[in-house]
Amino acid sequence: MGLRKKGTKNPPVLSQEFILQNHADLVSCVGMFFVLGLMFEGTAEVSIVFLTLQHSVVVPAEELAAGPKTLYHYGVKDLATVFFYMLVVIIIHATIQEYVLDKISRRMQFTKAKQNKFNESGQFSVFYIVSCVWGTIILMSENCLSDPTLLWRTHSHTMMTFQMKFFYISQLAYWFHGFPELYFQRIRKQDLPSQLIYIGLHLFHITGAYLLYLNHLGLLLLVLHYFVELISHLCDVFYFSDEKYQKGVSLWTIVFVLGRLTTLVVSLVTVGLHLVVSHSRDGDTDSISGNVNVLAAEIAVLSSSCTIQAYITWTLLTVWLQRWLEDSNLQASSLKKKKPMIKGRSSRKGTENGVETANRVDAPPKRKEKTS
Repeated sequence: MGLRKKGTKNPPVLSQEFILQNHADLVSCVGMFFVLGLMFEGTAEVSIVFLTLQHSVVVPAEELAAGPKTLYHYGVKDLATVFFYMLVVIIIHATIQEYVLDKISRRMQFTKAKQNKFNESGQFSVFYIVSCVWGTIILMSENCLSDPTLLWRTHSHTMMTFQMKFFYISQLAYWFHGFPELYFQRIRKQDLPSQLIYIGLHLFHITGAYLLYLNHLGLLLLVLHYFVELISHLCDVFYFSDEKYQKGVSLWTIVFVLGRLTTLVVSLVTVGLHLVVSHSRDGDTDSISGNVNVLAAEIAVLSSSCTIQAYITWTLLTVWLQRWLEDSNLQASSLKKKKPMIKGRSSRKGTENGVETANRVDAPPKRKEKTS
Protein backbone atom coordinates (compact mmCIF):
# COMPACT_ATOMS: atom_id res chain seq x y z
CA MET A 1 0.00 0.00 0.00
CA GLY A 2 1.56 3.25 -1.15
CA LEU A 3 1.19 5.46 1.90
CA ARG A 4 4.69 6.94 1.85
CA LYS A 5 4.71 10.67 2.48
CA LYS A 6 6.42 12.85 -0.06
CA GLY A 7 9.61 14.46 1.11
CA THR A 8 12.74 16.00 -0.34
CA LYS A 9 15.12 14.08 1.93
CA ASN A 10 15.44 10.31 2.24
CA PRO A 11 16.22 9.46 5.88
CA PRO A 12 18.45 6.48 6.74
CA VAL A 13 16.70 3.11 6.80
CA LEU A 14 15.24 2.12 10.19
CA SER A 15 16.00 5.55 11.63
CA GLN A 16 13.40 7.37 13.70
CA GLU A 17 12.52 9.71 10.84
CA PHE A 18 12.23 6.75 8.45
CA ILE A 19 9.80 4.96 10.79
CA LEU A 20 7.69 8.09 11.27
CA GLN A 21 7.42 8.79 7.54
CA ASN A 22 6.76 5.18 6.51
CA HIS A 23 4.95 3.76 9.55
CA ALA A 24 1.83 2.94 7.53
CA ASP A 25 3.86 0.89 5.02
CA LEU A 26 5.62 -0.96 7.83
CA VAL A 27 2.36 -1.71 9.62
CA SER A 28 0.74 -2.90 6.40
CA CYS A 29 3.64 -5.34 5.91
CA VAL A 30 3.03 -6.75 9.39
CA GLY A 31 -0.70 -7.09 8.61
CA MET A 32 0.02 -8.85 5.32
CA PHE A 33 2.19 -11.32 7.24
CA PHE A 34 -0.92 -12.54 9.11
CA VAL A 35 -3.01 -12.61 5.90
CA LEU A 36 -0.42 -14.65 4.01
CA GLY A 37 -0.42 -17.12 6.89
CA LEU A 38 -3.84 -18.31 5.71
CA MET A 39 -2.23 -19.74 2.55
CA PHE A 40 -0.25 -22.39 4.41
CA GLU A 41 -1.74 -25.25 6.37
CA GLY A 42 0.74 -25.05 9.19
CA THR A 43 0.11 -21.37 9.94
CA ALA A 44 -3.57 -21.10 8.97
CA GLU A 45 -4.84 -21.93 12.45
CA VAL A 46 -2.67 -19.23 14.02
CA SER A 47 -3.66 -16.61 11.43
CA ILE A 48 -7.36 -17.31 11.91
CA VAL A 49 -7.03 -16.36 15.59
CA PHE A 50 -5.86 -12.89 14.54
CA LEU A 51 -8.26 -12.33 11.62
CA THR A 52 -11.61 -13.73 12.80
CA LEU A 53 -13.71 -13.53 15.96
CA GLN A 54 -13.04 -16.31 18.46
CA HIS A 55 -14.92 -18.05 21.30
CA SER A 56 -18.05 -18.82 19.28
CA VAL A 57 -20.83 -21.13 20.47
CA VAL A 58 -23.65 -22.56 18.37
CA VAL A 59 -26.90 -22.28 20.32
CA PRO A 60 -29.36 -25.04 19.30
CA ALA A 61 -32.84 -24.30 18.07
CA GLU A 62 -34.41 -25.59 21.30
CA GLU A 63 -33.06 -22.59 23.24
CA LEU A 64 -33.85 -19.93 20.65
CA ALA A 65 -37.20 -19.35 19.00
CA ALA A 66 -35.57 -18.08 15.80
CA GLY A 67 -33.62 -21.30 15.25
CA PRO A 68 -29.95 -22.20 15.76
CA LYS A 69 -27.61 -19.26 15.94
CA THR A 70 -23.90 -18.65 16.47
CA LEU A 71 -23.19 -16.46 19.48
CA TYR A 72 -19.95 -15.32 21.08
CA HIS A 73 -18.43 -14.71 24.49
CA TYR A 74 -15.10 -13.13 25.40
CA GLY A 75 -11.77 -14.86 26.02
CA VAL A 76 -8.00 -14.54 25.88
CA LYS A 77 -7.88 -14.99 22.10
CA ASP A 78 -9.68 -11.68 21.69
CA LEU A 79 -6.37 -9.94 22.42
CA ALA A 80 -4.92 -11.32 19.18
CA THR A 81 -7.95 -10.11 17.21
CA VAL A 82 -7.74 -6.67 18.79
CA PHE A 83 -4.04 -6.48 17.87
CA PHE A 84 -4.66 -7.27 14.19
CA TYR A 85 -7.50 -4.77 13.83
CA MET A 86 -5.37 -2.20 15.63
CA LEU A 87 -2.96 -2.52 12.70
CA VAL A 88 -5.86 -2.04 10.29
CA VAL A 89 -6.92 1.12 12.12
CA ILE A 90 -3.39 2.55 11.91
CA ILE A 91 -3.41 2.04 8.13
CA ILE A 92 -6.85 3.66 7.78
CA HIS A 93 -5.70 6.54 9.99
CA ALA A 94 -2.68 7.18 7.75
CA THR A 95 -4.80 6.93 4.59
CA ILE A 96 -7.30 9.55 5.81
CA GLN A 97 -4.44 11.78 6.96
CA GLU A 98 -2.51 11.72 3.69
CA TYR A 99 -5.26 11.66 1.08
CA VAL A 100 -7.89 13.84 2.79
CA LEU A 101 -6.71 15.98 5.69
CA ASP A 102 -3.26 16.90 4.33
CA LYS A 103 -4.74 18.04 1.03
CA ILE A 104 -7.28 20.23 2.81
CA SER A 105 -4.59 21.68 5.08
CA ARG A 106 -2.38 22.61 2.12
CA ARG A 107 -5.29 24.25 0.36
CA MET A 108 -6.41 26.22 3.45
CA GLN A 109 -2.79 27.12 4.41
CA PHE A 110 -3.23 26.57 8.15
CA THR A 111 -0.65 27.49 10.72
CA LYS A 112 1.11 24.63 12.50
CA ALA A 113 -1.06 24.93 15.63
CA LYS A 114 -4.30 25.07 13.63
CA GLN A 115 -3.17 22.21 11.43
CA ASN A 116 -2.61 19.94 14.43
CA LYS A 117 -6.06 20.78 15.84
CA PHE A 118 -7.65 20.32 12.41
CA ASN A 119 -6.02 16.91 11.93
CA GLU A 120 -7.16 15.75 15.38
CA SER A 121 -10.74 16.96 14.89
CA GLY A 122 -10.87 15.50 11.38
CA GLN A 123 -9.73 12.05 12.49
CA PHE A 124 -12.14 11.95 15.44
CA SER A 125 -15.03 13.19 13.28
CA VAL A 126 -14.64 10.29 10.85
CA PHE A 127 -14.45 7.77 13.70
CA TYR A 128 -17.44 9.22 15.56
CA ILE A 129 -19.61 9.31 12.44
CA VAL A 130 -18.88 5.66 11.64
CA SER A 131 -19.37 4.58 15.27
CA CYS A 132 -22.65 6.46 15.72
CA VAL A 133 -24.16 5.06 12.51
CA TRP A 134 -22.86 1.55 13.19
CA GLY A 135 -24.00 1.58 16.83
CA THR A 136 -27.46 2.88 15.93
CA ILE A 137 -27.88 0.10 13.35
CA ILE A 138 -26.96 -2.52 15.96
CA LEU A 139 -29.39 -1.05 18.52
CA MET A 140 -32.18 -1.12 15.94
CA SER A 141 -31.40 -4.64 14.72
CA GLU A 142 -31.37 -6.03 18.29
CA ASN A 143 -34.62 -4.18 19.21
CA CYS A 144 -33.01 -2.10 21.95
CA LEU A 145 -34.78 1.05 20.82
CA SER A 146 -38.21 -0.57 20.51
CA ASP A 147 -37.78 -2.62 23.72
CA PRO A 148 -35.68 -0.59 26.23
CA THR A 149 -36.13 -3.29 28.89
CA LEU A 150 -33.27 -5.18 27.23
CA LEU A 151 -30.94 -2.71 28.92
CA TRP A 152 -31.66 -4.05 32.41
CA ARG A 153 -33.28 -7.43 31.78
CA THR A 154 -31.27 -10.41 33.04
CA HIS A 155 -30.53 -12.95 30.32
CA SER A 156 -30.43 -16.71 30.57
CA HIS A 157 -27.11 -16.80 28.69
CA THR A 158 -24.07 -14.59 28.55
CA MET A 159 -23.51 -14.35 24.83
CA MET A 160 -23.13 -11.66 22.18
CA THR A 161 -24.12 -11.58 18.55
CA PHE A 162 -21.47 -11.31 15.84
CA GLN A 163 -22.13 -7.63 15.13
CA MET A 164 -22.10 -6.74 18.83
CA LYS A 165 -18.77 -8.45 19.50
CA PHE A 166 -17.19 -7.09 16.31
CA PHE A 167 -18.26 -3.57 17.32
CA TYR A 168 -16.55 -3.87 20.71
CA ILE A 169 -13.42 -5.44 19.17
CA SER A 170 -13.24 -2.54 16.72
CA GLN A 171 -13.69 0.01 19.49
CA LEU A 172 -10.91 -1.52 21.56
CA ALA A 173 -8.66 -1.66 18.48
CA TYR A 174 -9.27 2.01 17.72
CA TRP A 175 -8.48 3.28 21.19
CA PHE A 176 -5.44 1.01 21.56
CA HIS A 177 -4.09 2.40 18.29
CA GLY A 178 -4.03 5.82 19.98
CA PHE A 179 -0.90 4.86 21.95
CA PRO A 180 1.42 4.30 18.94
CA GLU A 181 -0.20 7.29 17.19
CA LEU A 182 1.09 9.53 19.96
CA TYR A 183 4.57 8.59 18.74
CA PHE A 184 3.77 8.67 15.03
CA GLN A 185 2.14 12.12 15.27
CA ARG A 186 4.98 13.55 17.41
CA ILE A 187 2.73 14.74 20.21
CA ARG A 188 4.40 17.28 22.49
CA LYS A 189 5.37 16.17 25.99
CA GLN A 190 3.10 18.71 27.67
CA ASP A 191 0.11 17.30 25.75
CA LEU A 192 0.83 13.64 26.58
CA PRO A 193 -0.91 13.47 30.01
CA SER A 194 -4.24 14.78 28.70
CA GLN A 195 -4.09 12.47 25.68
CA LEU A 196 -3.26 9.43 27.82
CA ILE A 197 -6.12 10.20 30.22
CA TYR A 198 -8.55 10.65 27.31
CA ILE A 199 -7.57 7.33 25.74
CA GLY A 200 -7.40 5.49 29.05
CA LEU A 201 -10.90 6.55 30.14
CA HIS A 202 -12.43 5.25 26.92
CA LEU A 203 -10.56 1.96 27.17
CA PHE A 204 -11.56 1.53 30.81
CA HIS A 205 -15.29 1.95 30.19
CA ILE A 206 -15.44 0.03 26.91
CA THR A 207 -13.50 -2.89 28.43
CA GLY A 208 -15.73 -2.83 31.53
CA ALA A 209 -18.93 -3.00 29.48
CA TYR A 210 -17.43 -5.79 27.35
CA LEU A 211 -16.23 -7.96 30.23
CA LEU A 212 -19.34 -7.46 32.39
CA TYR A 213 -21.70 -8.23 29.50
CA LEU A 214 -23.30 -4.80 29.72
CA ASN A 215 -23.30 -4.77 25.94
CA HIS A 216 -26.55 -2.97 25.21
CA LEU A 217 -26.13 -0.37 27.94
CA GLY A 218 -22.52 0.28 26.96
CA LEU A 219 -23.45 0.58 23.29
CA LEU A 220 -26.23 3.07 24.01
CA LEU A 221 -24.00 5.21 26.23
CA LEU A 222 -21.22 5.10 23.63
CA VAL A 223 -23.56 6.31 20.89
CA LEU A 224 -24.74 9.20 23.08
CA HIS A 225 -21.18 10.10 24.05
CA TYR A 226 -19.87 9.86 20.48
CA PHE A 227 -22.70 12.04 19.17
CA VAL A 228 -21.79 14.84 21.58
CA GLU A 229 -18.09 14.53 20.71
CA LEU A 230 -18.97 14.49 17.00
CA ILE A 231 -20.77 17.84 17.27
CA SER A 232 -17.76 19.25 19.13
CA HIS A 233 -15.19 18.19 16.53
CA LEU A 234 -17.39 19.17 13.58
CA CYS A 235 -17.69 22.67 15.08
CA ASP A 236 -13.89 22.78 15.34
CA VAL A 237 -13.45 21.63 11.73
CA PHE A 238 -15.83 24.28 10.39
CA TYR A 239 -14.30 26.93 12.63
CA PHE A 240 -10.80 26.18 11.35
CA SER A 241 -12.01 26.33 7.74
CA ASP A 242 -13.79 29.66 8.30
CA GLU A 243 -13.97 31.64 11.56
CA LYS A 244 -17.48 32.85 10.79
CA TYR A 245 -18.72 29.45 11.99
CA GLN A 246 -17.82 30.32 15.59
CA LYS A 247 -21.54 30.40 16.44
CA GLY A 248 -21.52 26.60 16.20
CA VAL A 249 -19.84 26.47 19.61
CA SER A 250 -23.12 27.55 21.23
CA LEU A 251 -24.90 24.65 19.49
CA TRP A 252 -22.32 22.24 20.86
CA THR A 253 -22.79 23.65 24.36
CA ILE A 254 -26.52 22.84 24.28
CA VAL A 255 -25.90 19.37 22.88
CA PHE A 256 -23.15 18.77 25.46
CA VAL A 257 -25.39 19.56 28.43
CA LEU A 258 -28.29 17.49 27.07
CA GLY A 259 -25.97 14.58 26.25
CA ARG A 260 -24.45 14.47 29.72
CA LEU A 261 -27.84 14.67 31.42
CA THR A 262 -29.21 11.90 29.19
CA THR A 263 -26.21 9.71 29.96
CA LEU A 264 -26.63 10.14 33.71
CA VAL A 265 -30.38 9.46 33.54
CA VAL A 266 -29.93 6.32 31.43
CA SER A 267 -27.22 5.02 33.78
CA LEU A 268 -29.28 5.63 36.92
CA VAL A 269 -32.47 4.13 35.49
CA THR A 270 -30.75 1.09 33.99
CA VAL A 271 -28.69 0.17 37.04
CA GLY A 272 -31.62 0.86 39.40
CA LEU A 273 -34.07 -1.28 37.46
CA HIS A 274 -31.45 -3.98 37.00
CA LEU A 275 -31.04 -4.13 40.77
CA VAL A 276 -34.80 -4.36 41.29
CA VAL A 277 -35.23 -7.13 38.71
CA SER A 278 -32.23 -9.14 39.91
CA HIS A 279 -33.22 -9.03 43.59
CA SER A 280 -36.83 -9.83 42.81
CA ARG A 281 -35.65 -12.97 41.03
CA ASP A 282 -33.12 -13.75 43.78
CA GLY A 283 -30.47 -13.94 41.12
CA ASP A 284 -27.37 -14.05 43.26
CA THR A 285 -25.04 -14.92 40.41
CA ASP A 286 -21.62 -13.38 40.25
CA SER A 287 -19.75 -11.62 37.50
CA ILE A 288 -18.21 -14.88 36.28
CA SER A 289 -21.59 -16.05 35.06
CA GLY A 290 -22.04 -12.80 33.19
CA ASN A 291 -25.07 -11.27 34.84
CA VAL A 292 -23.88 -8.37 36.92
CA ASN A 293 -26.22 -8.83 39.85
CA VAL A 294 -23.65 -8.22 42.58
CA LEU A 295 -24.45 -4.98 44.38
CA ALA A 296 -20.82 -3.89 44.58
CA ALA A 297 -20.29 -4.37 40.84
CA GLU A 298 -23.38 -2.39 39.92
CA ILE A 299 -22.46 0.44 42.29
CA ALA A 300 -19.00 0.47 40.68
CA VAL A 301 -20.58 0.73 37.20
CA LEU A 302 -22.82 3.60 38.29
CA SER A 303 -20.07 5.48 40.11
CA SER A 304 -17.75 5.04 37.14
CA SER A 305 -20.33 6.51 34.77
CA CYS A 306 -20.96 9.47 37.08
CA THR A 307 -17.23 10.03 37.54
CA ILE A 308 -16.49 10.22 33.82
CA GLN A 309 -19.37 12.63 33.28
CA ALA A 310 -18.13 14.83 36.10
CA TYR A 311 -14.58 14.76 34.73
CA ILE A 312 -15.68 15.71 31.21
CA THR A 313 -17.88 18.50 32.55
CA TRP A 314 -15.08 19.85 34.74
CA THR A 315 -12.68 19.77 31.76
CA LEU A 316 -15.19 21.72 29.68
CA LEU A 317 -15.69 24.34 32.38
CA THR A 318 -11.92 24.73 32.72
CA VAL A 319 -11.53 25.27 28.98
CA TRP A 320 -14.37 27.81 28.95
CA LEU A 321 -12.82 29.70 31.87
CA GLN A 322 -9.43 29.82 30.17
CA ARG A 323 -10.96 31.11 26.93
CA TRP A 324 -12.98 33.71 28.81
CA LEU A 325 -9.88 34.96 30.61
CA GLU A 326 -7.91 35.09 27.36
CA ASP A 327 -10.67 37.03 25.59
CA SER A 328 -11.02 39.49 28.48
CA ASN A 329 -7.25 40.06 28.54
CA LEU A 330 -7.20 40.67 24.79
CA GLN A 331 -10.06 43.15 25.02
CA ALA A 332 -8.40 44.99 27.91
CA SER A 333 -5.09 45.24 26.06
CA SER A 334 -6.79 46.51 22.89
CA LEU A 335 -8.63 49.20 24.87
CA LYS A 336 -5.39 50.33 26.51
CA LYS A 337 -3.78 50.71 23.10
CA LYS A 338 -6.67 52.81 21.76
CA LYS A 339 -6.84 55.27 24.69
CA PRO A 340 -3.36 56.85 24.22
CA MET A 341 -4.08 57.34 20.52
CA ILE A 342 -7.32 59.17 21.28
CA LYS A 343 -5.65 61.33 23.92
CA GLY A 344 -2.84 62.22 21.55
CA ARG A 345 -5.24 63.27 18.84
CA SER A 346 -7.31 65.42 21.24
CA SER A 347 -4.21 67.12 22.60
CA ARG A 348 -3.07 68.04 19.13
CA LYS A 349 -6.45 69.33 17.98
CA GLY A 350 -8.20 70.80 21.03
CA THR A 351 -5.53 71.70 23.56
CA GLU A 352 -2.33 73.64 23.73
CA ASN A 353 -0.01 73.13 26.69
CA GLY A 354 -2.92 71.64 28.60
CA VAL A 355 -5.26 74.58 27.91
CA GLU A 356 -8.35 74.20 25.74
CA THR A 357 -8.16 76.35 22.61
CA ALA A 358 -11.32 75.36 20.76
CA ASN A 359 -13.44 78.33 22.01
CA ARG A 360 -10.63 80.72 22.79
CA VAL A 361 -10.33 84.08 20.99
CA ASP A 362 -6.75 85.10 20.65
CA ALA A 363 -5.97 88.78 21.48
CA PRO A 364 -4.87 90.93 18.59
CA PRO A 365 -1.17 91.52 18.37
CA LYS A 366 0.11 94.73 19.91
CA ARG A 367 1.21 97.53 17.61
CA LYS A 368 4.61 99.06 17.93
CA GLU A 369 4.50 102.74 19.07
CA LYS A 370 6.26 105.21 16.87
CA THR A 371 8.92 107.29 18.56
CA SER A 372 9.49 110.76 17.38
